[in-house]
Amino acid sequence: MTAHQFTLSVPATPTAVTAARHQAVDAIEGWDAGLSTGVVHTAELVISEFVTNAVQHAAADPVSLCVRLDEGALRIEVCDACPDLPQPGLPDPYSESGRGLFLVAVLTDRYGAEPTAIGKRCWAEIDLPTSPDQEIAFSLPLQRS
Repeated sequence: MTAHQFTLSVPATPTAVTAARHQAVDAIEGWDAGLSTGVVHTAELVISEFVTNAVQHAAADPVSLCVRLDEGALRIEVCDACPDLPQPGLPDPYSESGRGLFLVAVLTDRYGAEPTAIGKRCWAEIDLPTSPDQEIAFSLPLQRS
C-alpha cells in the first residue's frame, strides 16, 4: 500500500473545525486507498474531536492536523500550544460535553497524548482490515449503573 499524508494548519476558531474536518475527509477519500466507510467515519469523528478540543484550548495559536495512511493503519495527529494533556473519562450523565475522548478510546485501536516542545500532540490510530471482506465491528459500552 502506498503511504499517504495530509497536513493542515488550522486557525484557532470554532468555524475552522468544520472546514478542517471536511478537507481531511476529502483528502482521505481522494487517496483512493479502498478504505471502508467505517474507517473514514471513525477518522472523521476523531478529527472533529481532536481539532475541536485543540481549538478550545489553543487560544489564538494555530493548530496542526496530520493524517497519515501507512501500511496497516490510519494515524491522526493534532498538535496545539496548550501543554495540558487531556484526561479522558466518563462524564457526568447530565453533562452536555466530555464524551468525545471516551468515543475516541472506544472506536480507535490506539490513542494517546504527549507533551511537545511547544504544547502537546494528541494522536489516534485506526487499524485497517487485513482483507477487503473484513468488517470493522465495535460496540459502545453505554450501560450506566
